[in-house]
Amino acid sequence: MKKTSQSSAGPLSGREDALESIKTAMVEKKLTQAELADAADCHEKTIQNLLGGRSVRDQTLFDVCMVLGLDYPRLRDAWHGDDGSGSGNPHAAKELSGNGGVVAPTYMGAYTRAAVDHYIGSYLTLRRAFSTPDTIVAYRTDITWDAEWPSLLFEERDRPDAPYSHRGRLYIPASSMFIHLVSLTKGAMRMVMVSQLDRAGEMRGLITTLNKQGAMFVPVATPIVYARREVFSGDCLGEVTPGKAMYEPYQKLLRESVTQGYARLVAP
Repeated sequence: MKKTSQSSAGPLSGREDALESIKTAMVEKKLTQAELADAADCHEKTIQNLLGGRSVRDQTLFDVCMVLGLDYPRLRDAWHGDDGSGSGNPHAAKELSGNGGVVAPTYMGAYTRAAVDHYIGSYLTLRRAFSTPDTIVAYRTDITWDAEWPSLLFEERDRPDAPYSHRGRLYIPASSMFIHLVSLTKGAMRMVMVSQLDRAGEMRGLITTLNKQGAMFVPVATPIVYARREVFSGDCLGEVTPGKAMYEPYQKLLRESVTQGYARLVAP
């Protein structure tokens, strides 16, 4: 019977089984060594060492498993089974954990939960409507920690166009003042780039996505604001038009995203 990369019928017997799982997953996802190295944020030589069965860091194993959709603990235990430990590398848990728990993949910023706990919560999300610029779209975005795939997860709720709600992950570079909320569905990517959470509980920046105009989808970009909220009332969400009570406060927040330097729109 052919083995698949997603099989979880029991422990893998050793490094050869672990390698077969990795190679099978690469074939299924049609990834070359260079593409896997790029997605896992490591050198191609590291991937060559991995596929050759040579020793690599457990962080590398973890990142490769995240890219390929493999069960990291199961593959790690098999990889180190040749050492005779019976329970994997004793340093693995230490390497992939910090004071706050498991570390996100390197290509997502290698952040620990302790370092990003302050992002967890609910946010009033504001942006302009793409088809009617005088309308502001307000909805809720929840950010949680995903223990299954160690990273921050965002999910949009209460959008007036609910079928287009997005769900994705947070990428937090260590050396940048901006973070990325990225959703990827069947090759289609939407990215939000906003400032790190400030003392006022706000993040500001730009959203880039596709908007349907007639029979076509056209790339669009506009300022976006996330503002921490504990309570959401019905009148603060939905399509907010001029004349409604919340329009001017929302308009001010969006305008400040540009005037205060969080984003810049370059005119043609």
